[in-house]
This record gives sequence, structure tokens and C-alpha cells, in this order.
Amino acid sequence: MDQPEQTLINDSSFAQQVQRLHQLTVYGRWLFVSCLWLIIAPLCLWNLHAEIALWQEYFTWVAVRYGLFYHPLATLGLAFCVGMTAAVLIWQSRNILLGLPPQEKQRLEKQVCRIRQQGPSHPLWKWVCH
Repeated sequence: MDQPEQTLINDSSFAQQVQRLHQLTVYGRWLFVSCLWLIIAPLCLWNLHAEIALWQEYFTWVAVRYGLFYHPLATLGLAFCVGMTAAVLIWQSRNILLGLPPQEKQRLEKQVCRIRQQGPSHPLWKWVCH
């Protein structure tokens, strides 16, 4: 590692910028999950509306299983929404409980260096470096 890069990493404003970039990553992931639930999930549930009406009258797990089995696109869409939500929850929980892994911290530091090098023309400049 070069000496100038080492001084950047020890700089307190650099650490704040890495933290802001991490926060943007968290917000971006939750925005993506929210969009999935607002766009894909309603379409999948609409595809299952006849089965849902049947489930409300005569709920059995077999009816749920067959309803999902015979609507594979709706099942795949809902599974994707649930899977992405679980993945983001696990990722964020790990970061809160154990801290950022060294590889991820290093990736964020490199990205902040690239944002600083590009300057105000970088799309994330005003959110990370302002």
C-alpha cells in the first residue's frame, strides 16, 4: 500500500465517508427489497387471487401447496421477494452484530478512493464526500 493511501485510511473524514458509503449500501438494498414487495409481490398475489379466495374459505396446507405448485411464476416471484428480504436481514444483522468483514471494508475504502479521485462528477460524490 502506498504512503498516500495509508494516510487516507487513517484520516477521520475518510472513515466517515466509508461509513456514509456503507449507509448508502444499506439504504440501496432496502430500497431494492421495497421495490420488489411493491412491484413483484402484488403481481404474484394477483395471479393467486382465485386460490387465495379458496384458502379463505377452506384453508388447508395441501390447498396452499397445490395453489403454489400450479402457479410457478407467482411462487417464484414470492420466493424471490422473501429470499431477498431474508438475505438483506441476515447481511445487515451480521454487520451490526459482528462488524463489517475485512474484505467488505476494504472494498468500501477502495470505492471511496475512486469517488474521491473522480470528484464531483461521480454520482455518489454529494452523498459520500460533500
